[in-house]
Amino acid sequence: MPPAPPPASRTLRLHPLDDVVIAKVPLAAGDEVETQAGATALRAAIPAGHKIAFRVRAVGEPLHRYGQVIGFASAPIQPGDHVHTHNLHRGEVRRDYEVGCDAREVIPYPPAAMRHFDGFLRADGRVGTRNYLAVVSTVNCSATVVKAVSACFRDVSRGFPGVDGVVALTHRGGCGNVADGEDHRLLERVLAGYAGHPNVAAYVIVGLGCEVNQPLTLIGRTGLSLPGGPGSRPPVIGIQEAGGTRAAIDAAVAEVARLLPFANEARRTRQPVSKLVLATNCGGSDGYSGITANPALGWAVDELVRYGGAAVLGETTEIYGAEQLLIRRAVSGAVAQKLLDRLAWWRRHLQAHGADVDHNPSPGNVAGGISTVLEKSLGGVAKGGTTPLVDVVEYAERVTAKGLVFMDTPGYDPASVTGMVAGGANLIAFTTGRGSAFGCKPVPSLKLATNSQVYRRMKDDMDLDCGRVLDGTSIEEMGRAILDELVEVASGKRTKSELLGIGEEEFVPWLPGPTL
Repeated sequence: MPPAPPPASRTLRLHPLDDVVIAKVPLAAGDEVETQAGATALRAAIPAGHKIAFRVRAVGEPLHRYGQVIGFASAPIQPGDHVHTHNLHRGEVRRDYEVGCDAREVIPYPPAAMRHFDGFLRADGRVGTRNYLAVVSTVNCSATVVKAVSACFRDVSRGFPGVDGVVALTHRGGCGNVADGEDHRLLERVLAGYAGHPNVAAYVIVGLGCEVNQPLTLIGRTGLSLPGGPGSRPPVIGIQEAGGTRAAIDAAVAEVARLLPFANEARRTRQPVSKLVLATNCGGSDGYSGITANPALGWAVDELVRYGGAAVLGETTEIYGAEQLLIRRAVSGAVAQKLLDRLAWWRRHLQAHGADVDHNPSPGNVAGGISTVLEKSLGGVAKGGTTPLVDVVEYAERVTAKGLVFMDTPGYDPASVTGMVAGGANLIAFTTGRGSAFGCKPVPSLKLATNSQVYRRMKDDMDLDCGRVLDGTSIEEMGRAILDELVEVASGKRTKSELLGIGEEEFVPWLPGPTL
């Protein structure tokens, strides 16, 4: 059996203000580890990724990680104690919002240094990283027809090698909500964002006929049209008008077949990476997420911004307790206020449903070493790098700014990413510590494992092993590997989720309102 690594290599301290160190490997009760307070004997077994105290903390005193408060002692804490949910709770943190004090000027790369990828240039100037044809359901009642149509084209690339697939976009909404209300408008925004996405060459809309979310209203209000121009109305199939399910399937299949030759004509051309809009998301976070994958992705985000691209940070309920870091990077008071307004909306929304931000983290997060939502949020915002926060947009709103943009999305991964893709993201970077199997059609999703154990255990799902950071790989080196892989994926390299065929069931429009 190999000897145990030396004590000092088995823990990490992330910031000089921290009161805890992080276990890099599982540690047994009685083990002695080196901390900033000297050698400390462990008073309990410590799982990998979990926290060890090296200072005395009385009940009510704060504990720090990342140099920020992650909660308050709910029981007396001694050096060598396991710090977790049994002796740490969120409490109330007083925050000072210093708007823009950390907003540093971004020094862009000169034009001669621009990186490029091979993408599909669309008529509106945006660039796709994939070339799909979509079948869009306006209402859950047409979902079965939409899936049946898509199933008829599972091997479409054999006859049309320039087409990545025919994707079925089905959901559980479209009726039973207030006409022209918040949910109705949100769903319209999502469906229009996907149908008109740069990764979608053409699409067919399928409805029932009597739903709240009427196809012609959707088209008229969102300006949807096929690439032929504003007068080129998208094909619409109504099940009731067509004569029932079988007739609607036949009619929609005929429309897809008519559009496929057009979609197949699209060709990849050399495009600047400034055309990339990167969605960033966490899923199944653990105690390593804020140490390895998230800051490495943040480094890649900073580079993309320097090249003139855009990156989107979301999951509003998972920045609670870390929003002050984004406020400090806001380019203006107006941008900062937009973020604070969205947080205030979420507090009202959760209270109205008898919920609280403390219902996050999830059981998997807790098992992975995350104790409070504050700790989770502080690790999560690292995905956004260090550049200024240039804009805050609502769910599924089109992202038009260059730089770091925050989108108001829920923490639930499929709903969060659905909003960012509807907003125009043509690439996804998804970090995971517990092991997510997430994918997203029509946009490729690169999955970044926060630790090497998950990478090895789920090698068919994970694209990159960011656990290498724990073994000495620098954040810059890991971030550069992420950026290089993103450029390759944007140029057509298949991600693990694409190879597994994952991505249709993860289309989950967020509908926060009541069902009538």
